[in-house]
Amino acid sequence: MGNTKKINILFSCVGRRVSLLESFRKAAKQLKLEPIIHGTDSSLLSPGLERCDVKHHMKQLNDPGYLKQLFGVVKKHEIDLIVPTIDTDLADLANNREKLAKIGCRVATSNAQAVHICQDKRNMYKFMIEHGYDTPETMTVRNALLRKKPTWPVLLKPWDGAAGKGVMVAENKQELDVLSKRIKNCMVQEYIKGEEYTCDVYVDNQMQVRCVVPRLRVEVRNGEVSKGRVVKDTEIMRIAAEVIEKLGAGPGVVTLQLIRSRTGEIKIIEINPRFGGGVPLSIKAGANFPKWMLEELIGKKPRIKFDGFTDGLVMLRYDSEVWI
Repeated sequence: MGNTKKINILFSCVGRRVSLLESFRKAAKQLKLEPIIHGTDSSLLSPGLERCDVKHHMKQLNDPGYLKQLFGVVKKHEIDLIVPTIDTDLADLANNREKLAKIGCRVATSNAQAVHICQDKRNMYKFMIEHGYDTPETMTVRNALLRKKPTWPVLLKPWDGAAGKGVMVAENKQELDVLSKRIKNCMVQEYIKGEEYTCDVYVDNQMQVRCVVPRLRVEVRNGEVSKGRVVKDTEIMRIAAEVIEKLGAGPGVVTLQLIRSRTGEIKIIEINPRFGGGVPLSIKAGANFPKWMLEELIGKKPRIKFDGFTDGLVMLRYDSEVWI
């Protein structure tokens, strides 16, 4: 970046993440930077892309030419920071973090090992058990069908799934047998009843957890929270911070999901090393992740209080429009 006040921020697979990119635009201006917001998407009919200063129409993620195209964009436009927005982009970006860093671009995601653990729910289950954290029991379909004293219902989901896609509930052995055949890479998980939380965890460049904001998922639509409430629960915050540090995820924002069961246990169910869809609630509550990230990017030390956010703030989301 040198001494210039301009900063090029690229949101990969930007999709609908308008609120997130606008938070970065606002944070950059607070720091007296001139933000140039770039977006990539395989669809030109992307609302997020329309709100970017520079639009990049990209190949599909599974196209062999995608990474070459991405590197071309980074080099041509001197991108300072890439902010991934979906799970399917993480592995490629994590595997190329060092290469991108050599051309002056930081990627806001974790290292390849942490991403590998997070994106395979079987690996995540093994990690949680090995480190003594409570998590729903997870097994193969075959082992679930062979259980002599099963507990119903059970949850069916792809071990490599994301955004709540392919998740089903089986109430008995027959349903388990039938439904599991409809889900690619299906696994079986203990069904936990209780309150579901998403924790937005900020990890600084020294790999220290600096802030944890728990959000109660009041209502979910298509896998993303549509109504949420900030809950300053110190036990949840402590456990989330411990898990993320043990995993070695970060730097940047890492999203951890958990359930507080009806009997009080806190069970970790998922970790995504990227910004979650409901993060605007945490940012509005005072956890200014975009500002902290940009401060670190330009060599400043952000002032962060671990619990320095507003408790009880509620977010009610609705659809808006972008006109082309």
